[in-house]
Amino acid sequence: MMQADNRDKFTYKVLKGNVSIQVDGLVSPGEWSSISTFSKFINKWPIDTGIASAQTQVKITYDDQYLYVMAKCQQKREDLVIQTLKRDNSTGYWGSDAFAFIVDPINQRSNGFLFGVTAGGAQMEATLNMGRVRTEFDENWDTKWFSATAVYDDHWVAEMAIPFNAIRYNPQNLNWGVNFVRNDMKNNVYSTWAHVPLGFPGIDLGHMGSLQWNNIPATSGKKIILIPYASGGLGQDFEENEDPKSSGDIGLDAKIAISSSLNLDLTVNPDFSNVDVDRQVTNLSRFSIFFPERRGFFLENSDLFTNYGTFGITPFFSRTIGLHDGDPVPILFGARLSGNLTQHLRVGIMDIQTSGNDEVDPSNYFVTAIQHQVLKRSRIKALITNRQASQSNESESAQDYNRTGGLEFDYISENGKLLATAKYHSAFDENNLDKNTYYTIGGGYNDGRFFGGFYYNHVGENYVSDLGFVPRLEHEDPVADTTIRVGFNRINSWAGYVHRPKNGKINNMEFNPWNVLFFNDNGDFMERITGFAFEMSMKSRQRFFLEIENNEIQLQVPADLIDDDTPLPIDRYNNTFVSARWRTDNRKTISASFGLGAGSFYTGDRKELSVTVNYRKQPWGNLSFSYTQNRVDLGELYGETVLHLLGPSAEISFSNSMFWTTFLQYNTQDENFNINSRFQWRYKPMSDIFLVYSENYATTNLAVKNRGVVFKMTHWLNL
Repeated sequence: MMQADNRDKFTYKVLKGNVSIQVDGLVSPGEWSSISTFSKFINKWPIDTGIASAQTQVKITYDDQYLYVMAKCQQKREDLVIQTLKRDNSTGYWGSDAFAFIVDPINQRSNGFLFGVTAGGAQMEATLNMGRVRTEFDENWDTKWFSATAVYDDHWVAEMAIPFNAIRYNPQNLNWGVNFVRNDMKNNVYSTWAHVPLGFPGIDLGHMGSLQWNNIPATSGKKIILIPYASGGLGQDFEENEDPKSSGDIGLDAKIAISSSLNLDLTVNPDFSNVDVDRQVTNLSRFSIFFPERRGFFLENSDLFTNYGTFGITPFFSRTIGLHDGDPVPILFGARLSGNLTQHLRVGIMDIQTSGNDEVDPSNYFVTAIQHQVLKRSRIKALITNRQASQSNESESAQDYNRTGGLEFDYISENGKLLATAKYHSAFDENNLDKNTYYTIGGGYNDGRFFGGFYYNHVGENYVSDLGFVPRLEHEDPVADTTIRVGFNRINSWAGYVHRPKNGKINNMEFNPWNVLFFNDNGDFMERITGFAFEMSMKSRQRFFLEIENNEIQLQVPADLIDDDTPLPIDRYNNTFVSARWRTDNRKTISASFGLGAGSFYTGDRKELSVTVNYRKQPWGNLSFSYTQNRVDLGELYGETVLHLLGPSAEISFSNSMFWTTFLQYNTQDENFNINSRFQWRYKPMSDIFLVYSENYATTNLAVKNRGVVFKMTHWLNL
């Protein structure tokens, strides 16, 4: 079934209700009786044919303020799986019995929203966007909406009330894209109302049905949301022999609806003390690791700014603002305008001012992103970034800047199977250096069974984006105690096949070979990575992974991979590593994953062991223990080490609005032992109280480095 047919075949006419809807999970007599029903959900995964065995009935109506959704989901009470009661937990959500409402109000198959709720009442809202390859979702986006669930002997009910001012739309557009995704954990099946082929996620924006309106409530005047906060804390830095210090702060975020499809976000003195800390990993590569953005101000419509570049080459990365080497840099204020100017034109304009600290000067960060839809699903995109130092001496300030500009074209065929892209960016600073461009050309194909693609990338040695993330450009030389830039060309090719047996215990088997080749502008060899991956998914939700990778490297500078006194010299090395992982059924009370890997590593060898065990007390508790060990032996001359990464955690959900999460991270590579414990009470929708305690210790002698406690209160106020 082609994507274009869905909006003709799967249609629903939404009518204004004449009875007040109470969002309580209890379908009172007469409350929904006059509303027509969506039914006959279709299997989505592991097969995409046939009617789902556990059916779902859905009804939609509205009044002047809210869009209401009701879902009746067939499933016996004793067969329900509820991983957690905590909201915005994507892993827990997709592993639980749940129902999601997917909507594309602009109806351009490029952006939308997801509102989901589990049988246990845990909410998850997310923005959807057409990413570099497939529809992606970001559950870090937050908005105020309401839901309730009720469980009965042979079914469970979800009711939702979504404010019209929570989603961006054009009141003149009377056709919206719509779909629903149902999670059936007992049968390990996902189903949808509108057909979504295998090879595409159930949330795919290109395979939606049509929600047809007679009229849509228009927003009356400007909608303003204020989110003030107050915080206070007590901390002590033992490494600097400081006395305990108290702190306190206030700040404000604001959301102003310029139109029903265009939003202005403002922030003054934002505070991110309640944001989850990064989960640490062992890094045995020569380059920095990518950590995702978690701060709320940067998240709504974030795809407008972030979906540029390609894998490992990111022209804009919001974590470069307000953070330096992992430490916060105070943000004084910021503004961001984002949304649709017309049905086909999306814009994003962001300006942020930081105050700086001892290591970083005060700076202004300005970003403009434009995306215009052409053909059916393709886009022409433009991006401009500017970092300008804000020093008191204006002449000095004018000479300290970094700017980038780029154009991109992303082609997506109407059925979503074929993708192609062309990108060109340049970077500029006060030195006016050449070799300052980045460009990409390539494409891919995926029909659910066969997939493959080819990309060619070029990054000049002076393509330096202060607001971007291109880790392979920088090579740290421990001998000369400096960092050099080396431009590169990358050819990336891959292919694969997914086999889905019709009978037996296996859902699918995926075979995926790939090859990546790097060389410099002179044509000299830099690196080659050739690999093969095999993945098997069982009907029991067990999964098995096998990967073989051969990596040939011509070091550009000496490399210190394990903090040894003798770095590896410039030479050509050939590494082969074989790894296997097995994950058990996470529906069980106790689940686990195990991994083993071994192979050559530069002048020696490396062995890796990983294990994670999780105990789940449905629905309120998850206790987890994870451990990863890397044993590296580079020979007598270059040293050996054993790196440990230990991470036990506990997550307790007292209700759908009160949570306590504690995790420990013992990382011998970073020589740090971290404890982080966070209590959150959502005392009103989108209004929270946080209490966060953290400590850091040295791993060598467990001497305390620092500790602190922070209290924070936020309140969501509609004007």
